[in-house]
Amino acid sequence: MQSLLLLHGLLCDETIWEHQSKALQDEIGVVAPVYRSATSLDEMADISLGAVEGPVSVAGHSMGARVALEIWRRAPERVTRLALFDFGVGGVAEGEPAKRRALTDLSAERGIGAVAETWVASMVRPEGVEDQGLIASLHAIVERYTPGQHAAQISALLDRRDLWPLLPTISVPTMVAVGRQDPWRDVENHRQIAAAIPGARLEVIEDCGHMAPVEQPEAVTALLREWLGHQE
Repeated sequence: MQSLLLLHGLLCDETIWEHQSKALQDEIGVVAPVYRSATSLDEMADISLGAVEGPVSVAGHSMGARVALEIWRRAPERVTRLALFDFGVGGVAEGEPAKRRALTDLSAERGIGAVAETWVASMVRPEGVEDQGLIASLHAIVERYTPGQHAAQISALLDRRDLWPLLPTISVPTMVAVGRQDPWRDVENHRQIAAAIPGARLEVIEDCGHMAPVEQPEAVTALLREWLGHQE
């Protein structure tokens, strides 16, 4: 059985993919590695590649999509397909370091719970803020981090490559997906990314912000199943 890597984003872990892992585990060998303390995207890619053997389908969400692209850059011979959710590919934007370090300063001064209070609500669709179960689950994920681990992941993101030049080299079936109401990276940005990847298809997830795997878990699972060729 081929493996499926499910790669998590910033301040997340394997539980962000819980619905997808349970739904697909009888169809493919699902592995959701955690790289909580990694200090670079390269290290995250190495940890993820080391968690499986042989050919692998790779799906990544947010920062995890960047890790997926780093896996393609490092070991394209092992990748059979890519699914990339709610992400960006550019280098560090003007003013970005100060904004990200404001959150790591908050984490260091007031604890990771203060970051969860500030950050989580800004990541989901507007209506999602009223979903107490969703917000509580995301808070719990963030609060499993330490301030030091948060700082390590921010350091990794601020040292990232501009991946636009990599996109035209992708030669495996690729799905690019985004929540219609993603407040961080909009549909048009993802449309441009999909256009830069030969043969890639764009999927827009309705009633969804940035945290697609938990905001619309059934829709994300259905997209992954179709992408894997296991559509019911």
